Amino acid sequence: MKYQVRYGAHPDDVKGYDTHRLRDSFLIETLFEPDDIQLVYSMFDRYIVGGAMPQKGPLHLETIDPLKSDFFLQRRELGIINVGGPAHIHADQQTYELGYKEALYLGMGTRDVTFESVNPAEPALLYLNSAPAHHAYPCKLIRREDAEVVELGSLETANARTIRKLIVSSVVEVCQLQMGMTELKTGSVWNTMPAHTHDRRMEAYFYFEVPAGQSVCHMMGQPQETRHIWMQNHQAVLSPAWSIHCGAGTSNYTFIWGMAGENLNYGDMDTHAITDLR
Repeated sequence: MKYQVRYGAHPDDVKGYDTHRLRDSFLIETLFEPDDIQLVYSMFDRYIVGGAMPQKGPLHLETIDPLKSDFFLQRRELGIINVGGPAHIHADQQTYELGYKEALYLGMGTRDVTFESVNPAEPALLYLNSAPAHHAYPCKLIRREDAEVVELGSLETANARTIRKLIVSSVVEVCQLQMGMTELKTGSVWNTMPAHTHDRRMEAYFYFEVPAGQSVCHMMGQPQETRHIWMQNHQAVLSPAWSIHCGAGTSNYTFIWGMAGENLNYGDMDTHAITDLR
């Protein structure tokens, strides 16, 4: 288990950040290392972003000092989406097999959690998001066919994409965690465009299926004071509630969005016209 803590940032302060400070504050460059669990504990809604890559053997999800808890999910819930080889996830007395782009929700109170690759030669890459919880809801496996699917955008505006809502209140009972996946179609590069903010919750993006030699330019900041971070495959970025979150790639790609905050209504967002961005 390896973890780091990221503190919150005021939008007025971020206006003065240089590239290094911006990346150091919001970008998560390394999520997957063989036989390690990597976590970032963010002060934005006490959200945790992480990755687990079991290879030689199982990895046990242990608590970390900032939680001051007896076990990791004592007062939290956890969402897991697999972006690697098949995985076995052992949660107390239950074992779940998680395939590529499938999700698992683990509710508050789940004590013993272990990650394991089915085939060490094709290790699982388990992307983790966790939020504080107030109620124990049942654990649930979410297959791709279980997702709530929305088609948005068009090829003409280079933002044709398929949104798969995986861990949302319409699919599984949750406290505040929401996760899903957006797949851009060939020829499209813009995600979450028009851009939006939502003061009721923060968000994190994880980019994957970015082809070798290609990158994604992630946009953040206030709508009239935007900033950007160049990102590579298997990297994540934190997005405060006051920040837009959108991006454009040099190729099509896929990203996972995760959110936590006061509102479980997916459509609760404040959209900002493209021509109003600065």
